[in-house]
Amino acid sequence: MPRILLIDDDEHLAAPLTTYFARFGCTLDSAKRPSEGIAKLRAGHYDAAILDVMLPEMDGFELCREIRKESDIPIVMLTARGEVMDRVVGLELGADDYVPKPFEPRELVARVQTILRRQRSAPAAAAASAQLRVFDGLSIDLDRRQVLRHGERVELTGTEFDLLALLAGEPGKVFSRDDILNRLRGHEAELFTRAVDIVVSRLRKKLEPLDCIKTLRNAGYALAVAPGEPSS
Repeated sequence: MPRILLIDDDEHLAAPLTTYFARFGCTLDSAKRPSEGIAKLRAGHYDAAILDVMLPEMDGFELCREIRKESDIPIVMLTARGEVMDRVVGLELGADDYVPKPFEPRELVARVQTILRRQRSAPAAAAASAQLRVFDGLSIDLDRRQVLRHGERVELTGTEFDLLALLAGEPGKVFSRDDILNRLRGHEAELFTRAVDIVVSRLRKKLEPLDCIKTLRNAGYALAVAPGEPSS
């Protein structure tokens, strides 16, 4: 049963969401303060986290930044206004998805289920194809969901890894933004093409000094790197 952590100081939100998530086979724990939430994440295993933007102690963006220093757990942000800038900031900091308030509980469950489904399907997809993709200076282990750059491990979020694995599956092929959204986020998530640019930008920074993700204007993105020997 997947375990989800909700970090939100709204006293009237946790109880009904806990009941609702249970209907779909998920355990939802909650924390009202960021410090409590971080402590729970460190103490126990969670499959995903849901963060409100408006929180005491620190806002959800800062909390997302702190969590990303230690974990690549999938993160869904709850934005009070649903403004594009809130979404962009959250995605730039490493969030995997966003849901604007007010929201229907079923939508939140669907977003979390989409992320968890993608995480679970990765090992099966790896088993059906080569488990290790090796390029010049870059190794991608699809089974362990690990990336090595010149022999050093690169910590990626789930979305970042899935994007890199998608591009590495067909090196040189150009994937449009819509192609990437449909392949990685599913049809339940709202199309938000700016999100693809943000994830690509984050991924490029983490892979530096490798310059292996190419942009083709008005077309999309492709992995452009030569085959190589496994990093050690």
